[in-house]
Amino acid sequence: MSTIHGRAGVGRGCAGVLMLAAVCWPAAERPAIAADALPSETPAAFLARGDSFDYLRREVMIPMRDGVKLQTLILIPRGAQRAPILLTRTPYGATERITKNSSAHLSALIDSTDVADDAVVNGGYIRVMQDVRGKHGSEGGYVMNRPLRGPLNPSDVDHSTDTYDTIDWLVKNLPESNGKVGILGISYDGFTSLMALVNPHPALRAAVPINAMVDGWRGDDWFHNGAFRLDSLRYFHDQEATRLSNLSWWTDHYDDYDAWLSVGAASDMARLHGLEQVGFTAKVMNHPAYDAFWQEQALDKILVQQGVGVPVMLVHSLWDQEDIYGNIALYKALKARQPSNPDLYLVIGPWFHHQERLDGSAIGQIRFGSDTAQYFRLHVLRPFLDHYLKDDAAPAPITPVTAFETGTNRWLALPGWPSGCAAGCRIDHQNLYLQAGGDLRLGSSVAAPAAFESYVSDPAKPVPYLPRPIHIEGDEGETNWQTWLVSDQRDAAARTDVLSFATPALKDAVKISGEPVANLIASTSGTDGDFVVKLIDVYPDEVGREPKMGGYQLMISADILRGRYRDSFSNPKAIPADQKQVYRFALPTANHVFLPGHRIMVQVQSSWFPLYDRNPQSYVENIFFAKPADYKKATIKIFDGGSNASFVDLPVVRAAVAAP
Repeated sequence: MSTIHGRAGVGRGCAGVLMLAAVCWPAAERPAIAADALPSETPAAFLARGDSFDYLRREVMIPMRDGVKLQTLILIPRGAQRAPILLTRTPYGATERITKNSSAHLSALIDSTDVADDAVVNGGYIRVMQDVRGKHGSEGGYVMNRPLRGPLNPSDVDHSTDTYDTIDWLVKNLPESNGKVGILGISYDGFTSLMALVNPHPALRAAVPINAMVDGWRGDDWFHNGAFRLDSLRYFHDQEATRLSNLSWWTDHYDDYDAWLSVGAASDMARLHGLEQVGFTAKVMNHPAYDAFWQEQALDKILVQQGVGVPVMLVHSLWDQEDIYGNIALYKALKARQPSNPDLYLVIGPWFHHQERLDGSAIGQIRFGSDTAQYFRLHVLRPFLDHYLKDDAAPAPITPVTAFETGTNRWLALPGWPSGCAAGCRIDHQNLYLQAGGDLRLGSSVAAPAAFESYVSDPAKPVPYLPRPIHIEGDEGETNWQTWLVSDQRDAAARTDVLSFATPALKDAVKISGEPVANLIASTSGTDGDFVVKLIDVYPDEVGREPKMGGYQLMISADILRGRYRDSFSNPKAIPADQKQVYRFALPTANHVFLPGHRIMVQVQSSWFPLYDRNPQSYVENIFFAKPADYKKATIKIFDGGSNASFVDLPVVRAAVAAP
């Protein structure tokens, strides 16, 4: 107990009174105190000090032609003069993505979150990141993959006009720049990079779309050949529910397989999460076929109509779990229109989606012997940017195509794609025939009576795309999602509703470069159905230096076709029950060597869940709204005998035969 002047209790104040200067005032007689007698310690506007920083940071709102302003982050190396500008336009939060760490050094700010880190940190580039309209700090309304002005977009603005207006502002308001702008980005940001090529600004001198969203129906994010990718609903929710994307998808199951199986059709899960409130969900569900809605916004079709005058480097990942279709499709289309275009480049790397910005030494259990992503950033991307964007750049020391060859794990400098080698080889298409008893033969089919292998496809027990439990949440779940295309396929091979066909151990290496094409001759007892074909490299039973790789079944290329679209993507029709039909569809591009001692395998199945929605296997007008009674078992026959043998057309690389 404390005392003052020997009297206990005085120093503790007085009950019901205010103590000021040791005087106790009755509450009713307290003097009035001005509201600002104790002023706030927070200034109305704090002026951040960055005089010691090695960069300048500016955040501006750039006006578009319709008056909407877009939040833009600009990072300028201190002392920069006549510096090129690297622009990325994103729906994922410009300021949040590039400035997660606070530092006085630009190198710490950029680090491995940015595929352009070397160009910015060591090359003196000005880095600009912008929120697309309607997201995060930008004004306006958000539209998923906002289409170009026209039938699907009656407004006067799109990503092309927004990019034009942004570049125009940058070159007029950044005195540190040389007036040359490059645009680059991954995934959605790759899509906005491609949109910049439509009526481009004169200052746009280079574009690097990486793993870009090109055609959401044919084989990028939303569908693959008509089969709907279920996790798209999660993306619609997280992307469109709020401007800040701060409302996360919820689940009541640990195993995603159980979660999706419990609700029935995709529309049931959408309804459960309130997705009728976001605009893109209804658009997708009302357009299950490849109609004008999808065709008129497919960027390979749009850009090939007008051609591309800006130098472009398309970057493709061999194991891209999200956008494995678009950049290759666009490259093929542009080469067909402009076969001698010297400013069109293609890079093919051994990566998952967006791994170009990370460590590229491995995917899961598959190791490449070097950091392939770093090689790309330093020896391919940086020379390309320097050549087209710097004032005094030397000629670009890169070839039209730079492709990593998996199996042998080496980079190849190629004149075009598919090529296989720099010179002295050719692509020889050879059929890999499915044979009775699970055999696989390259080049010819055994002359035998018509035969088939069969399985029962049950929608109540679909084939999982990963070993269960499937949980794509948290760091471990994210890794599982990123690496699922290289996951061991032995679990699938053990199922009775998956057919496996394999060659004997190879005596000689077999190299493929390009797109394998599945050619199934099949029947089903149902009136609809899906077909999944997987081309697999089976490792030897024992691998000395890597014992865990013994017998590993590595997918090299795989995809799905919804059977109703076997003849036309835009005009679906029921499958005649128990009648042979041809199901022909291209698999994703590959650049792989099956080494001696390995075997080549093909697996066939009719579900890939919950990656893709379940096919009811009875024809309904719109699978998004299938009812429980529509889902029925079906017996699938895959014909593999004589002239009826199903096969995979392989783009085999052969040494060129010398002229006589």
